[in-house]
Amino acid sequence: MIDLRSDTLTRPTEAMRAAMARAEVGDDVYGEDPTVRALEERVAGMFGHEAALFTPTGSLANVLAVGLLVPPGQEVLCEASAHIARAELGAHGAVSGVTMRTWIHERGGVDLDVLRRLVAPDMGPFFVRTAAISLENTHNFAGGTVLPLADLKAVRALADEAGVAVHVDGARLWNAHVATGTPLEEYGAATDSLAVCLSKGLGAPVGSLVVGSADAMAEARVRRKRLGGGMRQVGILAAAGLHALDHHVERLADDHAHARLLAEACGTDPDTVDTNIVVVEKADAAGFVARAKEAGVLVATVGPTTVRLVTHLDVSRADAERAASVLAGLEQARSRPQPG
Repeated sequence: MIDLRSDTLTRPTEAMRAAMARAEVGDDVYGEDPTVRALEERVAGMFGHEAALFTPTGSLANVLAVGLLVPPGQEVLCEASAHIARAELGAHGAVSGVTMRTWIHERGGVDLDVLRRLVAPDMGPFFVRTAAISLENTHNFAGGTVLPLADLKAVRALADEAGVAVHVDGARLWNAHVATGTPLEEYGAATDSLAVCLSKGLGAPVGSLVVGSADAMAEARVRRKRLGGGMRQVGILAAAGLHALDHHVERLADDHAHARLLAEACGTDPDTVDTNIVVVEKADAAGFVARAKEAGVLVATVGPTTVRLVTHLDVSRADAERAASVLAGLEQARSRPQPG
């Protein structure tokens, strides 16, 4: 079975398992795990920020980052299908007391004119104050689309003018970096905070990081503990992240090429596929998923008429070619005239 449901399904490579087994560890709640400290310092430096904090999940990383920027009762602006709005179970409102307003963009990007009309940092005592703008790069539900650096910089300038902060949900920012060649420092320079994930395209079993100022990360550490996210000898997991940064970043280009192959097989223009996610519209998404499974390929629905395919470390070129053949066969069967 070829599993294209998500890039969270990867399993540690043997080399990664070996790195985890020999990791030096300590108690991270006391700040004494040397491998965690090495990972946090390295990731912060990659993005040109002062500090980072290791978290078990990307959702927790986003909750911590947004909660630090947006006080209870104030708002973060984001695109309507953003992960923080659609896939984190309302945590920002339920846990942090944050409200949201959204804009709609077909590819998950920004319309600066619309955003300029939404930003409202202070309209008096009857209106919710805008405290931050959150962007997603790459954008999951828009099909792994890359937010151009120029757009991020334009939002940064707008935010500075309005006196609000900028957060980037960069769970797959590594993919954007590899797809465009944009230095990670340039992404970091345009943000107040980032959340980046190690357990998607990079293939680590667990882990994300919040990135920001030293003061913000010190407060994030307190909030992480309050939410039950304090971890002990977690250097075993941090070692997987360090190994992934050493060995699994540049190979993301392979995943991007495999995704374009799958897109073409599904009748989607491969030039619209920026990274490792393919979104295909199907009148009967559940039926398509069921037929693909019968033929040995697992894909997922992300809406009643939307199917998502995601390439990753555990999908080889041969796997991608075989999956493409299966999916192309389903397309041909659907278009073939029925007797009678």
